Amino acid sequence: MSVTYDNLWKLLIDKKINKNELHKITGLSTSTINKLKNNENVNVSVIEKICLSLNCSIEDIMSITNEEEDK
Repeated sequence: MSVTYDNLWKLLIDKKINKNELHKITGLSTSTINKLKNNENVNVSVIEKICLSLNCSIEDIMSITNEEEDK
């Protein structure tokens, strides 16, 4: 299984928020934002901060795909 944060980037575009603004409103470090950008694992507290800051649900920022089915 693989996690992708493509939904987050689409949501940010819709809300006209860039990565620097995301950093400011969530308090996340730039290295954590880079992890999101690279679809790497992050702590659930990171997801929680983003959802609370953007007033959205988990499905609005991430999705899980089955790598086996994608091949």
